[in-house]
Amino acid sequence: MTNCRLIAFLLSVFILLPGCSNDASKVIVRELSNNNPNWTNTLRNIKKDEIAFEALVRTLARQAQTNWGDERQATNNEYVKYTNNYRTRVFVNFETGKIHVETLDQEDLRHAIIITLLTPYDPDKVDLFSDKAIELGEEPMLYGQVLDHENQPIRWEWRAGNFADYLTVNHQATRNSSRGTIYSVDIDLVNNHLEQRQYQYADIVRQHASKYNVDESLIYAVMRTESSFNPYAVSPSNAYGLMQIIPATAGRDVFQRLKNRNDQPTKTYLFQPWNNVDTGVAYLHLLQTHYLKSVQDPLSKHYAVISAYNGGTGNVLKTFHSDRGKAMDILNSMQPEQVYWALTQRHPREESRNYLRKVTTAQKDFYKGDV
Repeated sequence: MTNCRLIAFLLSVFILLPGCSNDASKVIVRELSNNNPNWTNTLRNIKKDEIAFEALVRTLARQAQTNWGDERQATNNEYVKYTNNYRTRVFVNFETGKIHVETLDQEDLRHAIIITLLTPYDPDKVDLFSDKAIELGEEPMLYGQVLDHENQPIRWEWRAGNFADYLTVNHQATRNSSRGTIYSVDIDLVNNHLEQRQYQYADIVRQHASKYNVDESLIYAVMRTESSFNPYAVSPSNAYGLMQIIPATAGRDVFQRLKNRNDQPTKTYLFQPWNNVDTGVAYLHLLQTHYLKSVQDPLSKHYAVISAYNGGTGNVLKTFHSDRGKAMDILNSMQPEQVYWALTQRHPREESRNYLRKVTTAQKDFYKGDV
């Protein structure tokens, strides 16, 4: 394949990847035009990883459909895990504070409750994309966020077992389905579960806020909006972890520009809180100091950075004009409240319009100490 054809092919592949920006595409064209073999190999690896991940997701969806008649999978604010040959599954909604454990195998219900309560925070031991069993041992992901019938936090298997016995005797529900009888229990997280998870990452946030000169309140607001502090957050666009990093775009950008690496973060890497927050805050830093450095008013830049974190710098500028130079001039001629209005009313993507509202609201809550 000639170099020109290779550029066209690889660029077309990359454009199809979720979350790819026009800025990233331009960088790829430049690097490939300069005959950079590392970029060529990297892009081939990116596509290979995307195909492998898509295969995992499709297999999971097929198994869920076969056993349950739907294709429910993990999202940015809901942990979903299948076990027992996909006949048992657990939902932990970190936004609503609800846990739902259900199984087609009544004998597995007690065990499933115990495993849910004691699931550790370790990406190497929890595979969201298969029915692989979970290894226990470390402090549970939900420790302090669930209290048992004696109003006690659950750390050890004996207490989890006692609570599971209580739930199966007093709160077990059944319903009929085309796949058989479904046995289930529901468990509430404590009222301040958001705060409980937030506090877990306080030291990480503090260190990276200082390292990259990004406000702590903004980091918390992005984490709350992106994942509700769900460390296993996954999105349809293949974004992972607390700050919902897409490996091939924001992840790769941080690796290249700030870490002198020519690869991209893996799922396992981004499921680790330290790595995820480091990458997310580093990307906010890049938006502030590189992509949007020409925005003059600090508050206007703040709004633009939040919007760009979700929808990209290109779409922020398109809000003001199709020509980037003119867009920046227009943006800089406006007052911050006008910039906010434009980004929440005229941004090309509805998701990004709502995103700016959510993050700024969440940031106010952190300032007030409500979360």
